[in-house]
Amino acid sequence: MERGLLWLPLLIAFFWLAWQGSREYQKVEAYRIWAEQFERAKYDIYAVLGQKENNITWGKPTPKGPINLENFSLLNVKKINFLVDGAIVNIKNPPIKGRSIELEFIFTELANSVRVPFTEIPLAAKWAEYLQGVLENLHPEQNQS
Repeated sequence: MERGLLWLPLLIAFFWLAWQGSREYQKVEAYRIWAEQFERAKYDIYAVLGQKENNITWGKPTPKGPINLENFSLLNVKKINFLVDGAIVNIKNPPIKGRSIELEFIFTELANSVRVPFTEIPLAAKWAEYLQGVLENLHPEQNQS
């Protein structure tokens, strides 16, 4: 009887881990289906992000598919900042570690901005570099100043 009581927490932990793994698999599958409509897309535990032409869509991943989706056009973006722990960092020379990693999109007409979270600095840096290039092609007059 004592042995059974010792194994019970391990059994419960095993079933909990299996359930969590199943939920994560469902999130990834829902993301895969959602991402088919985009030219470029990313998934991590904090956010999903998709780009099609000049439009960006992002939201929160769930097992039933992304929720709280927001859309905006890169035509309305004035600047993209790469933030690590709330500070703007160089895309070409990002830090190795950081707790909070985000891309901040600052809009031309509105006073607000959108921050898309990332889990990995290298992935965020690649996205920032790519989207900065797209932005420079859309607004070549900003590069001359």
